[in-house]
Amino acid sequence: MQRVTLGNSDVSVSAVSLGTMTFGNQTGMADAHGQMDMALEAGITFLDTAEMYPVNPVERETVGRTEEIIGAWLSDRGGRDKVEIATKVAGPSDKVRLHGYDGKTIHQTIDASLKRLRTDYIDVYQLHWPVRGSYAFRQNWRYDPRKQDRQKTLDHMADVLEAVSDAVREGKIRAFGLSNESAWGTSRWIDTAERIGAPRVVTVQNEYSLMCRLYDTDMAEVAVNEDVTLLAYSPLAAGLLTGKYHLGEPEGSRAFVDKAHGGPGDLGGRRTKRAPEVVAGYHALAHELGLDPIHMALAFTRQRPFACIPIIGATNRDQLEHLLKGIDLVLSDEALRRIDRLHRDMPMPY
Repeated sequence: MQRVTLGNSDVSVSAVSLGTMTFGNQTGMADAHGQMDMALEAGITFLDTAEMYPVNPVERETVGRTEEIIGAWLSDRGGRDKVEIATKVAGPSDKVRLHGYDGKTIHQTIDASLKRLRTDYIDVYQLHWPVRGSYAFRQNWRYDPRKQDRQKTLDHMADVLEAVSDAVREGKIRAFGLSNESAWGTSRWIDTAERIGAPRVVTVQNEYSLMCRLYDTDMAEVAVNEDVTLLAYSPLAAGLLTGKYHLGEPEGSRAFVDKAHGGPGDLGGRRTKRAPEVVAGYHALAHELGLDPIHMALAFTRQRPFACIPIIGATNRDQLEHLLKGIDLVLSDEALRRIDRLHRDMPMPY
């Protein structure tokens, strides 16, 4: 497994990350521990989690459970120095805290995550989504930034970064990252950090896949010029690119669980009218190229013209085993050209 240094930090991680958002809900503790064992054996040392996990659905009584499961695994297995852990503080939410986070909150949430994870430090501490609002989570169709207060946002950034600086000095976190951020927001976090001498942004965790390529333009330019690594979540489009939803919602799937809890089962707005056509297009292309469509989708994220680490996630060990079989696939130039042509013909469906 290749190693990647995040931004200008001294944090070196595996070129693929294991996502953990189902641990404690769809994925029980035994299976979660088994997945982490499998990942480590395959050379994946980088674990991504968040204080609000597990998700699907997010429930107030389960907030923090995923970190606790990882903490139990670390306590049982040992070897903290053999893995890298990224976690996140939640933005405004009625399931976690309405105000999201400020400097004071950051001190508290870092300590809470450290306790749940049973560790002395966090390798990458991320802001799950901006307090000012975001166009992530399919909000791009109606995004309206006019209510934002620029100075208030900049003051908030400085306040948070002061707390991050304290945590770095105390040895509680090694590096700082964002999530669900925009090009403007990422640039201002970087500017503010430079102005006050705080830790610089080294990662941004945004959605990115064959079906969701909002990152390709403005964010990619910022990332390349400012040395920011993309941690790409949902590289399989929340399971759409596996093809498992072509006949409905398989039992235990994300859409199935969502419906069972009264939700629409639309994968957070990803199951649009055009989505099945786009999935079929990529599956047909993979077949023509003699590739597994899942492996092709993951390899695509690792061969972008910007630093990108896909976050793979599985409900169970069987799914993870299949993902790992294609983890070293490298797409040919011809395959990448054909993906680009298909993307132009069948652009993002959500």
